[in-house]
Amino acid sequence: MARSVAPTIPLGVALMMGVVRVALLVSAIALLASCGGAQIERLTVSVVAQHPHDPQAFTQGLVWQDGSLYESTGLLGASSLRETRLDGEVVRYRPLARDLFGEGLALVGDELLQLTWQNGLLLRYDLATFEPLGSQPYTGEGWGLCFDGQALWMSDGSATLTRRDPVTFAALSSVTVRRGRTPVTQLNELECVAGFVYANVWKSDEIMRIDAKTGAVVAVIDGAPLRRLMGAMDSEAVLNGIAFMESTGNYLLTGKLWPTMFEVKFVAQ
Repeated sequence: MARSVAPTIPLGVALMMGVVRVALLVSAIALLASCGGAQIERLTVSVVAQHPHDPQAFTQGLVWQDGSLYESTGLLGASSLRETRLDGEVVRYRPLARDLFGEGLALVGDELLQLTWQNGLLLRYDLATFEPLGSQPYTGEGWGLCFDGQALWMSDGSATLTRRDPVTFAALSSVTVRRGRTPVTQLNELECVAGFVYANVWKSDEIMRIDAKTGAVVAVIDGAPLRRLMGAMDSEAVLNGIAFMESTGNYLLTGKLWPTMFEVKFVAQ
């Protein structure tokens, strides 16, 4: 019986094969890194209920607390702080000075904190009375704001989220938000939930779920079904406004000039 002999691979070919294997391994590692080390979850919205919303409200910030919805609205001459019920009833309303453009809103203890867009002022109010408690300056633009129980998170329209002291409003640290390896800019209204920051992306139907420690986008939520439910709207009527309902685990979503507030769950696509 003839004995089979394994073919001999020339040295040059063997070296080339080794180089190819290394290149493939490097590519695989780079691909994994580009995804932030994990696959980004794709979610959408499942509507639980629809509630009325003031179609004149240029929504910039939402906070849900003990059955009440606190809302910051924008536009010069029309900015406000308001408390409403889910049936649309406005319980309290406080207009801002005509030269102030209201933005993100957060609740810290018994104080409501409201950003202004280009005025460089954080406004503080008593939760029970809406009476002003003073203001604090900051540098740059103010877009979104949320409180994680220890610190505030603020967006300014860039890919940066800044962590701030809730008393002094001093900047403590920051993270760059990345979807894979790509920075995500135009971060707008924010909501802090269980170690994550949810962020509207301005003029987009997408909401990012962001790991607050790293800035990595871990999930993208498609809010386009809500727009389709309302039909054609003004180009400025973009998705903007997220509030977490802790008692149910649902979220309230609305937009600038939207006539509807949607109560939703985030579900797999």
